[in-house]
Amino acid sequence: MGVTQAVPRGQARTPDRLAHSYDLALAGVALTLIALGLVMVASASISIADRDFGQPFFYFWRQSAFLCVGLVLAYAVVHIDMKFWRAASPYFLVGGIALLAVILIPGVGTEVNGSVRWIRFGPFGLQPSEPMKLFLILYLAGYLVRRSDEVRSLLSGFFKPIMVLGVIAGLLLLEPDYGTTVVMFSTALGLMFLAGVPLVRFTVCMLVVTAFLSIVAFAAPYRLERLTTFVNPWADPFGSGFHLTQALIAIGRGEWFGVGLGNSVQKLFYLPEAHTDFLFAVLAEELGLVGMAIVIVLFCWLVWRAFEIARRAELSEKFFEAYVAYGIGLLIGLQAFVNMGVNMGILPTKGLTLPLMSYGGSSMLTNCICVAVLLRIDHELRVSR
Repeated sequence: MGVTQAVPRGQARTPDRLAHSYDLALAGVALTLIALGLVMVASASISIADRDFGQPFFYFWRQSAFLCVGLVLAYAVVHIDMKFWRAASPYFLVGGIALLAVILIPGVGTEVNGSVRWIRFGPFGLQPSEPMKLFLILYLAGYLVRRSDEVRSLLSGFFKPIMVLGVIAGLLLLEPDYGTTVVMFSTALGLMFLAGVPLVRFTVCMLVVTAFLSIVAFAAPYRLERLTTFVNPWADPFGSGFHLTQALIAIGRGEWFGVGLGNSVQKLFYLPEAHTDFLFAVLAEELGLVGMAIVIVLFCWLVWRAFEIARRAELSEKFFEAYVAYGIGLLIGLQAFVNMGVNMGILPTKGLTLPLMSYGGSSMLTNCICVAVLLRIDHELRVSR
């Protein structure tokens, strides 16, 4: 990956220079994860799609359609100046909160598996919590730039965004969507820590947030059951521990090199949500430990690259861009870690997809836009040299 040299004023950039002003490695890693995810969605969903719709590749074609839209949006976002995102971030936040509130209106939101998280538009649905993750990052990045001194020196500067986050968390918990709430809180707190919030104040807030999330978890019997089940799922392998035991069986069957693409047994109506929340377990069964390691390395590289772009933006005193890149890195890294941890039984079961890979239109569109924003930030840093 070459470093673009500054072009003298008045001299046009050649196509070669323009090509090298984008991070092709970042785009390549993201596309690799997307392509592998698309293959695994096809493999993991073929049986359930044939049973429910009579079309073995029903989910594959839908995911492909979402991906095409996502790539078109990503292409557009790459050409949008970051000044637009900074100016529009408060409006995106208000719009996202409005959508989260609208889906709770009876008759508007669509219930799936006991949760009201979608707004239907014909055959397609929008899950507002997915774009809300990006909207929150954009809002926090703008807030941390505008109120940088207040955030570092005054308690009010720290708690104002926490109050906004509390409103979002309240709406998410009414759906309910505990997993997204945890990821959003973690991303926001991590971003504020990177922005220079004093360690003592940050630690106190972490304890308060942890206590709040613990109370919320223990208040609902099904959440408490999930928290206790992952400790010993084999105590009730056909009841509360069913999801996790089937995922662990899938991972165990994969051994080093897997049973082969398409040869998973657990996806044949044993492992629930095989093409969404537990796609990683099917991947482990079919591609083995080697396949798991490759996916983990790709995600680690993607997160590292986001942080590297953020560091460069910070050194160039582009603080809004830096916080956005940090936030996207935290978001993708945390969600991937939680999803993999759930699949491997080291975290309680959460309804979170694997970014860029699991089936889900709203998730795919949002993650494509997130990667495109990273590419845009990196592009602006390169051409400004």
